[in-house]
Amino acid sequence: MLAEAGYEFTVSIPEIDESAFLVEKASTREYAGRLALAKAKNVAGKFPDCLVIGADTVVDFDGEIIGKPSDAREAERITRKLFSKPHKVITAVAIVRLTDCTEIVESDSTTVYPKKISDEQIAEHIKSKFWQDKAGAYAIQEEGDEFIERIEGSLTNVMGLPMELLQRLLGRITD
Repeated sequence: MLAEAGYEFTVSIPEIDESAFLVEKASTREYAGRLALAKAKNVAGKFPDCLVIGADTVVDFDGEIIGKPSDAREAERITRKLFSKPHKVITAVAIVRLTDCTEIVESDSTTVYPKKISDEQIAEHIKSKFWQDKAGAYAIQEEGDEFIERIEGSLTNVMGLPMELLQRLLGRITD
């Protein structure tokens, strides 16, 4: 998405243990924001003069934070839950540059209205392994869109990087 928008960038994978971030006593937005900021700060430590963007996506199902499934059994449980009624996808974006103390964290929320899916469709989804490393056990840009009736909000947010929000934040830094 960044390349399509004309940005030049380098990818650097943060070295953080996401499981170390407890979800208790945190709203979905707070949790996603903490993870996005931790990722951005970790990478910024290697590139202190660069503007570093970190993002994290989680799903809010009636106030329950749903992240990435650890295995196929959990992916099936999450899929059955999320495709039973609407849920929210929250992506937090953090922008950090150490040399001038830039630190911005904001998030976007999109409501996803799922289609009813059959046991066979769930089994195929789990077998496909498209759920791996995906918050909510699906990716709308892969096969997940066939399970979605409609969304309210940003499609790029559901894809994991709300480009509209990112462009606003970057505009704030360069203005």
